[in-house]
Amino acid sequence: MKEPSRIGDRSTSDVVVRLRTQEGRDDWFYCHSFILIEKSKYFGDRLSENWPTCQILDSRNCVEVYCEESDFDHHVNFLRLLYVVIDGSLEDIWHGVKNALGILRVAVELGCPQIVNACANYLEAMPWEEAEEDEILKIIPGMGSKAQPILARVQPVNQSAVLRIFLSAIKFATSSPPSPMNDLKTTAQEQLEYMLTEDDDAPLLTADQEVKFEVKECVKGLFTRFNNMLEALLCEPVESANEKGKMQSFQSYLSDLSWACQILNKLEIMKEFVNSWVGASDKIVLVVEQASSVAEIIETKSKVIEVAAKVLEAIGYGNVILPTAKRFHMVKVWLPFVRVTKPLIDSATTNAKDAPELKIDSELWQSLESTFVSMVLTLPSEDQAEILTEWLGNEHIHYPDFTEAFEVWCYRSKVAKRRLADILGNHGMASSTL
Repeated sequence: MKEPSRIGDRSTSDVVVRLRTQEGRDDWFYCHSFILIEKSKYFGDRLSENWPTCQILDSRNCVEVYCEESDFDHHVNFLRLLYVVIDGSLEDIWHGVKNALGILRVAVELGCPQIVNACANYLEAMPWEEAEEDEILKIIPGMGSKAQPILARVQPVNQSAVLRIFLSAIKFATSSPPSPMNDLKTTAQEQLEYMLTEDDDAPLLTADQEVKFEVKECVKGLFTRFNNMLEALLCEPVESANEKGKMQSFQSYLSDLSWACQILNKLEIMKEFVNSWVGASDKIVLVVEQASSVAEIIETKSKVIEVAAKVLEAIGYGNVILPTAKRFHMVKVWLPFVRVTKPLIDSATTNAKDAPELKIDSELWQSLESTFVSMVLTLPSEDQAEILTEWLGNEHIHYPDFTEAFEVWCYRSKVAKRRLADILGNHGMASSTL
């Protein structure tokens, strides 16, 4: 039985493949023309009678192949693979995605369909690291139709598939799953927000009426469960309501509601949530104030502030329109709460070594202050006067700082009679000329 030919077997070889680089690397490989011609179009052309010249090296036909230094090893591996029977059972010969990608590039360049197909099958089935995926996206699109199946996992998906996964994710993210599933819930929430974010790319999902309706319904269900918990905590004895598990559940609801505000803001559908929060504000403050543990109070209040700030901002800047009485009520409920909470949190984060991690930063406090100023200035003058009078006599006069609102109120009040007189006078003159 005839032994199979082996690369580098000088005694049986009839051709030399000479690999060369611009950096001066020059290696010879003793090969067999019948294998090169059978498996590679490039070598088949170079060793055919149609090739005008044929170099001789070491008494053999010589085919030179020039390559980049970074691709040299891939060319060597390619030559060795020409001698391997590739039938799908030797996946371990590729030695990883990066190596297979390099060999694929050489196989396309030198025209070897057998190795192209084998590399493509391997790469299509293997997981990729981020750097490998970037490299694949640079190389594969220019390799022709045979390499295209590799890109199937990174192709755009149709909107119906996106919608299905979005709806499944929003239902899970707002379902208040058990605490062992919190990490999964957080992942769902992060990806939902990412899907709706416009950055360098357009949002993954078009926020049509169906999407908005489903989001509103899911958040409505979340808020209903939160409201039911408020009612239950208020009906229980203080000692029972302060049990660790119940307050942790309460905080979890607040975290979910804070995230829900982000989604609702992106979709511009905050109105129902704002109205729900307005209706529950008194109960929320009452539940928080009856917490017993100092650490628990601080952590819970910080989470409440996160949600309240988003709701107050929507009201204060006119994104959600509320009647005067509700706006005034929100100021009366949340202004004292914020006033007392800020120094409490500032003190905890500054002095307590093992204080809970609080995410309230200076930007949020500044934004909340501006929101209160904006809300106060939308109220009737008499209501403004009541709030400003209380502010001027309060020990927490430094925050929020209503100096701007005070100046505007003084100016408006001083010129009010003259303004109205001018308006009425102009109106009368206009009427007499009709």
